[in-house]
Amino acid sequence: MSDSDRARETSPLPDAVHGSVRPGSALVRLETTHDRQGTLDGAWWPRSRDVAAELPGLLAVLTEYLGPVTRVGLDSAAWEGLPTRMTIDDRVVHIDSSPVGDDTVLVTRGGQDLFSLLVIPPHATPEAARAAMAEAVRAGSVTRAGQILLDTGTGRAGQRPPDA
Repeated sequence: MSDSDRARETSPLPDAVHGSVRPGSALVRLETTHDRQGTLDGAWWPRSRDVAAELPGLLAVLTEYLGPVTRVGLDSAAWEGLPTRMTIDDRVVHIDSSPVGDDTVLVTRGGQDLFSLLVIPPHATPEAARAAMAEAVRAGSVTRAGQILLDTGTGRAGQRPPDA
């Protein structure tokens, strides 16, 4: 492991994460504090349940700010066709899946640094998604992912929209 990889693995979130994004355009938000004291580290709003289509974009953004991602944990009930690994940007990323139903994605950078992101269902309205993202990144929030989705009217990540 290089010195820069080791520094990224142990350092707080970089200031670049805090850059502003045009309202309504963020599909990924990370907590805005360096200490990461909340239950969640951020939120992700994928456009579909196709992991092969959605995961590379998420990991490209996270790698830019956090460094190389080595492992991703996903709820098998919320995704279609989960592989055991994917090659993204010439790096192998291991995919762990289990039927946990916890509305999160767990991202590991380096050896053990774990980030927990709320997964907002693809069918969520923009207003509900923005509200869920705001709560997920609120400094010090201890609200669990499933409760955030219920409180903001997005439903659970593993649920299909009412008309599906």
